Amino acid sequence: MQVMVAESAGFCYGVKRAVDMARETAKKCRHSVMLGSIIHNANVVAELEALGMRKVDSWDQVRPGETVVIRSHGERKEVFERLAAMGAACVNATCPNVLRIQQLVAKAQEEGRTPLIIGEMHHPEVLGAASWSERSVILPGPRELENWLNEEPSRRNMPLTATAQTTCVQGIWESSKEILKKQCTNAKIFDTICNATHRRQTEAAELAAQVDVMVVVGDRKSANTKHLAEICREKCGRVVQIERAGELSSELFEGCLVAGLTAGASTPAGIIKEVYTTMSEEIKNMESNEESFEELLEKSFKTLNTGEKVTGIVTAVGPTEVQVDLGCKQAGYISVDELSADPNVKPEDVVKVGDEIETYIIRVNDVEGYAMLSKKRLDAVKVWEDIEVARENKTTLEGKVTEENKGGIVVNVKGVRVFVPASQSGQPRGADLSEMIGQTVSLRITEVNRARRRVVGSIRAVQFEARQAAQAAIWESIEVGKHYTGTVKSMTSYGVFVDIGGVDGMVHISELSWSRIKNPAEVVSVGDTLDVYVISFDPEKHKISLGAKDRSCNPWDKFMETYHVGDVANVRIVKLMTFGAFAEVVPGVDGLIHISQIADRRIEKPGDVLSEGQMVDAKITAIDEEKQKISLSIRALLGSHEDEADEAEVEE
Repeated sequence: MQVMVAESAGFCYGVKRAVDMARETAKKCRHSVMLGSIIHNANVVAELEALGMRKVDSWDQVRPGETVVIRSHGERKEVFERLAAMGAACVNATCPNVLRIQQLVAKAQEEGRTPLIIGEMHHPEVLGAASWSERSVILPGPRELENWLNEEPSRRNMPLTATAQTTCVQGIWESSKEILKKQCTNAKIFDTICNATHRRQTEAAELAAQVDVMVVVGDRKSANTKHLAEICREKCGRVVQIERAGELSSELFEGCLVAGLTAGASTPAGIIKEVYTTMSEEIKNMESNEESFEELLEKSFKTLNTGEKVTGIVTAVGPTEVQVDLGCKQAGYISVDELSADPNVKPEDVVKVGDEIETYIIRVNDVEGYAMLSKKRLDAVKVWEDIEVARENKTTLEGKVTEENKGGIVVNVKGVRVFVPASQSGQPRGADLSEMIGQTVSLRITEVNRARRRVVGSIRAVQFEARQAAQAAIWESIEVGKHYTGTVKSMTSYGVFVDIGGVDGMVHISELSWSRIKNPAEVVSVGDTLDVYVISFDPEKHKISLGAKDRSCNPWDKFMETYHVGDVANVRIVKLMTFGAFAEVVPGVDGLIHISQIADRRIEKPGDVLSEGQMVDAKITAIDEEKQKISLSIRALLGSHEDEADEAEVEE
């Protein structure tokens, strides 16, 4: 004969937390009350009453000066408001999983959504959660959900926020979710069944399928115990729900080869042990080497020591702490301060219920039955190991610049402060390094002193390697005529240097524009983006000659399409010579006005009449298409009949 015990039988972390908080309050506060049963277990309530804690059924029974303990199921919003109004001190022992449902309902109220809770209509947890919104709807299960939607088809398009009672049967919730997903167009669905409850239900179902008799221990008012019994009955023909060992009888085990034992979340370990012992006495033919209940429990107990690494499952995420199931008698807690190195991070952004998490034990309290954990400290150890490996392997890391320091900047890399000297910041000498604050940068670790907690890095090293790689790629693929989009890096009187992706090329002033210009600054500025093409290159000397003029738009062609001999053009004087003046007819095409054609009288020099930049009308007197030369005359438009000279030939 064999007795099998479910691993997750007994107190869950939420119940244990509530009972521990109530006990502590009873010891510290001379006048304390519990508002309703702290958990659904008469034995625990009796124990607390023996410690001096009074049980009341309503807030108006609280006396002045008493400290009120809110039960694990939570309370209605109005109760908190009433207690606050009367100045009562409160110890909120509400299960963090229940608190999460309350927060979801309250948020739905703020967003104008309708909270939908799948659970028992009159259960205190459900009623308490529903009170955080005036629009809350409570439905027992999928059948009622279908009816509710059919009663008013427009409800299918309502903005809904759906949650489940923490102890809801998983099958009921899954069926309800399917209906919501298929029929509702604007439903936000949150899985709020307690992870411990789900695990307990799953284990109970698996165990019930293997045994001849299944015993479920727990208070008859306990919803999760009742659900356990219902689940077991689907798998086993003989299921009994009891509160104490005295309710067992030998007839129950007649013909039984294997018996199973599980318990609700509000059942103390002492009662489970008592039931197990009684079952062992009732079953006469058990194996001689059958393990005792204490041994079965000890198998799941682990000894926790400060400084050790432990792995557990996240069972609740609250605003101030995260609960972790470590698979032992102590409950694990991570305060928000010990969760992440980032002080602004929210707990829900770091972990989720059900996540496996590795932590560092910073304190064990065996008396109170809990362990304080730190993810931040373990992460810090791992980060330092990663930093050292990165230095050895010359790995590029990313971080955010957090401050300007004396002689450089500080970069946060996974929570570690990395100092980057100004000379390694990648910025020009004398640059304002404060402008880098907030930027995400890539850097190389150059020095690590773990004892002094000193890390030095270089942004410049990463930039240099990136530039080297880019240069190699440019020289490998460069060819005459190839186009690039570059950035003007610097300017001289004879042209500009353009970065085409790690390599600088020179654009001569004559290649910047079809128009005649005296200085590159007339058409470009440092930092401008420029479309250029390769005219020539020398890989050995690492020189590249670039052009920026649009070869597809030849100014001479434009001139020939626009003007003919005899036409008058408004031209701009661009250069004065001793023999005449050059004038721009269209951008990129100049014509010569011979000194004899500038005025209707003899002049000593062109500057006596004209000035550079001046706009004048001139007549086109000749066009040499082969040499692309143009002769212009101002005199021809002045109406003079003097014959001072023959028409001058076009000169350069």
